[in-house]
Amino acid sequence: MPMPMSDPNAWATAMNNLGMAPMNMTGQPLMSDFDSGLGMMTGMNPMMPGLGYVPPPPLPHDLPIVKEIIHYQSCTLFPPNPNLPFPAMRERPPGCKTVFVGGLPENATEALIVEVFGQLGEIIAIRKSKKNFCHIRFAEEFTVDRALFLSGYRMRLGSSTDKKDTGRLHVDFAQARDDLYEWECRQRLYAREERHRRRMEEDRFRPPSPPPIVHYSDHECSLLGDKIKDEAAFAAAVHVLLTWVERGEVNRRNANNFYSMIQSSNSHIRQLMSQKAAHEKELEVAKDKFKTALSGILAQFEQIVSVFHAASKQKAWDHFSKAQRKNLDMWRKQAEEIRNMQNEELMGIRREEEMEMSDDDMEDTHDPDDSGPVAQVEALKEENDSLRCQLDAYRNEVELLKQEQGKNQEHTPPQHSEEDTIRQQQLTFLQQALQGMQKQLLKMCEEMKQREAELEKSVEDKQQLESQVQSLKEGLESLKKTQLNYMLISSLIDSCIDVSVCSSSGIISTFLHVHPFGASIEYIFSYLQQLDTKINTGQVGALLGRLPCTFRQELTGVGASLEKRWKFCGFEGIKTT
Repeated sequence: MPMPMSDPNAWATAMNNLGMAPMNMTGQPLMSDFDSGLGMMTGMNPMMPGLGYVPPPPLPHDLPIVKEIIHYQSCTLFPPNPNLPFPAMRERPPGCKTVFVGGLPENATEALIVEVFGQLGEIIAIRKSKKNFCHIRFAEEFTVDRALFLSGYRMRLGSSTDKKDTGRLHVDFAQARDDLYEWECRQRLYAREERHRRRMEEDRFRPPSPPPIVHYSDHECSLLGDKIKDEAAFAAAVHVLLTWVERGEVNRRNANNFYSMIQSSNSHIRQLMSQKAAHEKELEVAKDKFKTALSGILAQFEQIVSVFHAASKQKAWDHFSKAQRKNLDMWRKQAEEIRNMQNEELMGIRREEEMEMSDDDMEDTHDPDDSGPVAQVEALKEENDSLRCQLDAYRNEVELLKQEQGKNQEHTPPQHSEEDTIRQQQLTFLQQALQGMQKQLLKMCEEMKQREAELEKSVEDKQQLESQVQSLKEGLESLKKTQLNYMLISSLIDSCIDVSVCSSSGIISTFLHVHPFGASIEYIFSYLQQLDTKINTGQVGALLGRLPCTFRQELTGVGASLEKRWKFCGFEGIKTT
């Protein structure tokens, strides 16, 4: 504890430079307006241990740091010369809590070190050397920055001027294994927390897993059989059955159970087909209702248009005012447009039905043997006939429109020029459609002729291919005859070789039969060489190896006298009764 001073302002200034609130012996603050943010430890939060030193905001270069004399009970610290450069320091190790303190007086004790540095923060350990330096390990990292402030101070013990009682302090970062280990532990803890946070985030967004499939048992099999027969639970039950089969649960003991479940699944097809037929029937009924309703709507549209046409005639038209005539004309045009749209929709529905019916007829009358150009020509003929029918219908419609136009010109007043233009446009449109149909008919006729020519050409190509196939068959038969002759020749050669092999094997069998303990291959070769001088040892070994049922190789002897011998074993497989 520092001793009370007569000048409290100097002591308050020193404590403020260390980043601590100046206190007296009774614990009361010496300065009521003390601001901890103005001290040396600006930016450091001692309430958050382990977070390290937070660098303070940069101070102006023209603002010097004032260091004052610090008095302790056993010593006094004198500040360094402010004009001297700051001593060099090493790089701060990660998680540093240990400082190196050099330049201690020779008579400095551990109690003195605790007195000076203990006020900066809690000290865990002190390792003092005999060479005037020590290592101090603090409990928190921010305490190290406070201790570095004392670097450069000159220490004097009491009021002595002896050289052993004075020294210049040098405080620097120190690298300790304990600090590094704690820092690595904290980093691993942060990494674990980060991984746990990411895993929780992934689990939160991961879709839920499907329910597990139960394993096969007789009880579960009986339950599953009932579920397969139930239409509501059929989908889930078939999924379980599929999983069991893929797992390999089927064996000889439960094969009948699986067969019955598969049979139940197959019987469900009839229910599905009946449901499909019912839905198709409902669809047809709905289509019929829609067509009937649409036909009724069109009939009412025709009646409305007829009313407008009747009102447009001269005997009723002259009694309307100009504004009424304008509204009637506008309403008539709107009604005609809507009627035409509905007519086109109904005609489209009927065309689709006709196309479906024609497709069904084509599928029913389709012969699987008819393919290629013949079928295409038949299709073109049918399409040509349909186009001709449509052309005749357009012609009849054009004639009817011309007749109706002539009648309307006799009875309609001269004010109806717009209606005439509309009908003229419809007539022009029908004439253009008629011309287009004629062009399409001519094009189809040309295409049909081209397809017939291609058909004739394909028939000729077919005949050429048949002739080529016939020639290839004749060549194949001659090749087979040549191969047969080759096989006869090779069999004769093999028979000749087999005669020599049989004679040699007979001689060797007789020779080994009289040698029950076997003979070496050199001994056998010397015997055969007397009969056939052209034979060699390799041929003898190959012959013995080709007949494993007649000759067997064995090892006889021990150690250096170990020898390979061949024995005759042709009679060993014969059992006597």
